[in-house]
Amino acid sequence: MAKHKVHYEFPMHCLSEILYEYLATAEGLSEWFADEVTEKGDDFYFSWGGGPAEKATLIRYKPEGFVRFRWEEDEGTKHFFEMTITIDDITEDLALNITDFCEEGDEEENAMYWENLIENLRIKLGAA
Repeated sequence: MAKHKVHYEFPMHCLSEILYEYLATAEGLSEWFADEVTEKGDDFYFSWGGGPAEKATLIRYKPEGFVRFRWEEDEGTKHFFEMTITIDDITEDLALNITDFCEEGDEEENAMYWENLIENLRIKLGAA
């Protein structure tokens, strides 16, 4: 089944510099995204519940702006997941925008997955 692109936006109440550390470092990602994260160059290894590590490669980034990863299973495709920090020019409100790919029919499950992850992140940031 073909995957298609989905977008989510989550208001965040924190500093962009701090948020970026939670998105772009193994230490930060292991606080909310996975149980354990190790980093070897541009390769990040994520594991949950003591299971085998899943590899994702950091394929693009902009300090304090965004990170884009591609799962090993998606190599050779245009599929990725990206976490982008946006700040409204007028209100200065900060949001975390997620771009991901999921299979047709999995949109609701994918949205709940990200909502739960972001709630964990907000708790770690003290921004819940």
